[in-house]
Amino acid sequence: MEDCIFCKLANGEIPTDVVYEDDLIAVFRDAAPEAPVHVLMVPKKHIASLNDLTADDMRLMGHMMLKIKEIAVREGLDNGYRTVINTGEDGQQTVQHLHIHILGRRKMTWPPG
Repeated sequence: MEDCIFCKLANGEIPTDVVYEDDLIAVFRDAAPEAPVHVLMVPKKHIASLNDLTADDMRLMGHMMLKIKEIAVREGLDNGYRTVINTGEDGQQTVQHLHIHILGRRKMTWPPG
């Protein structure tokens, strides 16, 4: 998608603080962190939300799920972390590109915010 900020960040068109990258995903620091560690994992393929996944995305989503632990360890979150995927307007998704928040290093409450 041409005007998607997360596509531009994930593909290096806009500079950002990348903490991990491979051929399928990019992980970078959130511009407005909600915790001492707050990174976003985004697929390089544009997928608007969880609701837009298809069977063709199974490998990508499995890859993302397995990379979460690796990213958490790299960020020093050995004692635990939270993952969040907001979906749709009522789910408070503000950027229409699937992304996983990985947050940690403070006692967090539920619900967040």
